[in-house]
Amino acid sequence: MRFWLLKSEPDVFGFPDLVRVRREPWNGVRNYQARNFLRDMREGDLCLFYHSNAKPTGVAGVARVCRAAYPDDLQFDPASAYFDPKSGVDAPRWSMVDVEPLVAFPQVVSLDTLRGLPEWEGSVLTRKGSRLSVMPVDGAAFWATLDAAGLSLEDVGGLLE
Repeated sequence: MRFWLLKSEPDVFGFPDLVRVRREPWNGVRNYQARNFLRDMREGDLCLFYHSNAKPTGVAGVARVCRAAYPDDLQFDPASAYFDPKSGVDAPRWSMVDVEPLVAFPQVVSLDTLRGLPEWEGSVLTRKGSRLSVMPVDGAAFWATLDAAGLSLEDVGGLLE
């Protein structure tokens, strides 16, 4: 199992929205490095769901990849803001995964809190100017984030099933 961080603006699609819909494609990613990370995801991988452009910015919960990477359908839709006329059905440029919610945090674990955790030292997320919407997370940083949210291994035991 691997660990990831997915960024979304909560006024566009936040963790409560994921809880409400129960399963959602993580689509619309148009950065090649983030796309490659999506392609590396496997069913069962765990994701920290990060609220960006919020007060405070930070991790709001945990999601699980419930479908590995497949072609992002928005790239083929001319009405979509994510349409890519250079992408073909036979050789799609962009990918997406499906995610489902697992655990909502009692409160957001802020970026400032993450910066104070030694497990996050040197992470792409904690550096100034981090723009990637999908990135890998070290296992120690993942578990330290849950601890910072006040969740114990017993609280999240179902994550490992």
